[in-house]
Parts: sequence; structure tokens; C-alpha cells
Amino acid sequence: MIEVTPNATRKIRGMLDSDNPGGLLRLGVIGGGCSGLQYKFKFERSARPTDTVFAVDDVRLCVDPKSFQYLDGMTLDYVETVLEQRFLFKNPNADKSCGCGKSFQV
Repeated sequence: MIEVTPNATRKIRGMLDSDNPGGLLRLGVIGGGCSGLQYKFKFERSARPTDTVFAVDDVRLCVDPKSFQYLDGMTLDYVETVLEQRFLFKNPNADKSCGCGKSFQV
């Protein structure tokens, strides 16, 4: 399962309300980035039949089977400070990640 913190849930809800009302957010992994794999977000109208779909409060997220093997057990957080605003991926499956935290290696 993927845990989504209240801060991340609020941010995702705001993004969905303004860009994709009634939709859901797809979390995924694609090849690339400085560590080999990188995280990906995409708005979707509906999930695919093979997706893992879960809800946190009123926010729905989906993950394809290939990405889920890399994201299972991850915590998605959102931090907002004077210096930055970003999603933070706490992924126990990652052996190492790049300095910005957007890519990782298993």
C-alpha cells in the first residue's frame, strides 16, 4: 500500500479540484533521471482495469502494476517551506536517490 500524508492529500485535492474535477491522480515510475528511475504524476479521468486504486479521504489515486512493485510501502508527503514546495517520496524500495529526490535506484 502507499501512504499519503494529510499535507499531500490536501495538495492533491487542490490540484484535482482545479485541473481535473472528479478525476484521480496516477502515480507511476518511468525510466530516467539521474538515478535510473523517476517518479511521475498524471491526471486521469478513470483508472485502468489492471490499476491498483485507493482513496485517502476524498482523493483517489491509481498505480499501474509495474509501478506498484516500486512504490508499494512508500509514503508520499508534501512540504512547503520558505525555500521550497514539493512532494517528498519516502520510498523503502529505493536503495539510493538523487539529491533532489525525484529519481531513485533499486
